[in-house]
Amino acid sequence: MSDLATLETSILDQIAAAGDEAALEAVRVAALGKKGSISALLATLGKMSPDERKTQGAAINQAKDKVTEALAAKRDVLKSAALDARLASETVDVTLPLREAPTEAGRIHPLSQVWDELTTIFADMGFSVAEGPDIETDDYNFTKLNFPEGHPAREMHDTFFFHPKDDGSRMLLRTHTSPVQVRTMLSQKPPIRVICPGRTYRIDSDATHTPQFHQVEGLVIDKTSHLGHLKWILHEFCKAFFEVDHINMRFRPSFFPFTEPSLEVDIQCRRDKGEIRFGEGEDWLEILGCGMVHPNVLRACGIDPDEYQGFAWGMGIDRIAMLKYGIADLRQLFDSDVRWLSHYGFKPLEVPTLAGGLSS
Repeated sequence: MSDLATLETSILDQIAAAGDEAALEAVRVAALGKKGSISALLATLGKMSPDERKTQGAAINQAKDKVTEALAAKRDVLKSAALDARLASETVDVTLPLREAPTEAGRIHPLSQVWDELTTIFADMGFSVAEGPDIETDDYNFTKLNFPEGHPAREMHDTFFFHPKDDGSRMLLRTHTSPVQVRTMLSQKPPIRVICPGRTYRIDSDATHTPQFHQVEGLVIDKTSHLGHLKWILHEFCKAFFEVDHINMRFRPSFFPFTEPSLEVDIQCRRDKGEIRFGEGEDWLEILGCGMVHPNVLRACGIDPDEYQGFAWGMGIDRIAMLKYGIADLRQLFDSDVRWLSHYGFKPLEVPTLAGGLSS
């Protein structure tokens, strides 16, 4: 009986240790097969006396039943584990992927973002936005802005002109947003405080010029405005736009037909490893032109220069967008490349604010 108990324990241990169905089948054959250890014990019952057969037979059959039950239970466990492993390795996901939320799918173009940033900054200073048509008259685009006859900007190699009308006059695509300033001065009485963002057109195309581009100009007209006010506005704008605490500026004499005196503005920067950082370093970068509005322009717009004076400035929206966001080629802004837009674009809900950050 002790040998039978030892054999039973050994077989049950082998069943528990079986790692797969093949190993379990080998244990079953070794125990219950024709030549198995328990089968061999059952074969010895015929040689025993009736009393021994009764006692030994009951014990051997009980051991056989325990082994059979253990084999069945272990087989169920192994089949379940094998099925789980197969399902894990052969699983096919037939569900549709989660759609991207509308607020995450689109992107705001960097030019639109910078346009909003400009508007936000100047609105905080009390400026309103003025707009005008892209197709202008020669009078508004040149004459009233003190461009003399024969000026190079009036030539067809610089300006997009339409075919002449019956009276000989020609419409054109505005070369700057300054005609909006003219329209504002003709339609409003001073004091005037506006910015004029919009599309402009010139016959020019390379890595830093495109035939159609964007400008923003500003105009202030009242009785006491002077260059000190202009310098403060531009300084505050550059700090807010480039999001720095301080930035040095350099004003250099220049010439524009519509301002006198005229100035070009450089801002402090540091060029390092292909990057430009503002508000630090010892380099300078020209960023815009400005000056006091020429008395001839005021007269042409019906404003008495002996009573009123003012200043104006202008800069390229595309250029400052490239500087702020590290865009190397101006033409990329107009390529309509979705991959480019997904990299440089802004999420729809990233509305620029002075409190929350213009480009947060």
